[in-house]
Amino acid sequence: MVRPWRMGQGHPSISSLLFFSLVMVGPVGRVAGRARLLAGVRSWQNRHVTYNFSSGPAALPAELVNRIQEELPDWHGTGMPVMTLSHRGPDFVALMEQDIMQGGGMGQFAAVPLNLTLPGDEVATVVTGRWGLTAAEEAERLGLTVRRVADQAADRYTSVPAEGSWTVPTSARYLYYVPNETIGGVEFPYQPVSPVPLVADASSQILSQPMDLAAHGVVFAGTQKNLGVAGAVVVIVERELLGRARPGCPSILDYTRGAKAGSMLNTPTTFAVYVLDLMLDWVAGQGGVEAMRTRSLERAGLVYSLIDASGFYANPVDPSARSTKNIPFTLADPALDPVFLAESEQAGLAFLGGHRSVGGMRASLYNAMPLAGAQALVDFMRDFERRHG
Repeated sequence: MVRPWRMGQGHPSISSLLFFSLVMVGPVGRVAGRARLLAGVRSWQNRHVTYNFSSGPAALPAELVNRIQEELPDWHGTGMPVMTLSHRGPDFVALMEQDIMQGGGMGQFAAVPLNLTLPGDEVATVVTGRWGLTAAEEAERLGLTVRRVADQAADRYTSVPAEGSWTVPTSARYLYYVPNETIGGVEFPYQPVSPVPLVADASSQILSQPMDLAAHGVVFAGTQKNLGVAGAVVVIVERELLGRARPGCPSILDYTRGAKAGSMLNTPTTFAVYVLDLMLDWVAGQGGVEAMRTRSLERAGLVYSLIDASGFYANPVDPSARSTKNIPFTLADPALDPVFLAESEQAGLAFLGGHRSVGGMRASLYNAMPLAGAQALVDFMRDFERRHG
């Protein structure tokens, strides 16, 4: 999604982004679709339940899965699945008014510098984990001088720097940060202030809590966590930053070209766009971003409370920087890790293994994870500790 907007003119928060998207998205079948969502819950819930704790692709709401199943053979009376419709046809064009880009979040590691800088320019970054580090390395590969104004490597990326503890050079083209690092489970408890355009990789945070868009120059988010399924990336760009792509920037990564073409420089990932539309509708129907924030705190609170009260489990992150979306934890005896994973899988708790670079366990609790899923995890962890502690 390339959504150009003007600083100070509307869209002061992610809440208003959601409203804007819902207004702009094609209204076809919206009311009837919500009725189908509600009607489908019972048949889905009667099936065997497995809770997906993966960091992405992440869980979808049960009612959305049911609706997708229902609509797959015949989307809105077209007689065809949505992913086989012409992306130039009127039915799909209505969906594409949302606009999307391809290449996922990692594609934006290159797209941001290609659109906002020239070789030799200086950029600034705050590194609090693996993805911020990877983005900085990609910027260096593209010929930029990267000033790491703060880097939490000394504490193995288990904290964020104190607010106001760094200085951003005004010569920098932008300041880059990751509000929530999925691997380390580190989340900013505040929003950085910057004298230069602020760029955020919000892949794991978007729509899970309010976000001040007016303070950012670019916000991007892969769709595979809180926005649906893998295959697309939402990009929100301040209007004044369009038209700055460096010579040689591939057209598919050029924000200006993408916006002018309605994100259809090539055939888009139609299924991902379709599910994104459903997810926006679902979040609005659940009470919007504020409701998602409340649920996120409740889910995470259950898991952290158990960990903190236990002598068997541990979380390495500074409590002030703990993520509400991704919770890494270790067992007292690492030899029990494969036992924990095998037994949790049998209990219907899937993908609890930590990232391959750090090991241990990780529970990802994105918007679609019901409170019952977090409670099921806590109940299992308590029982596992009783039997193996």
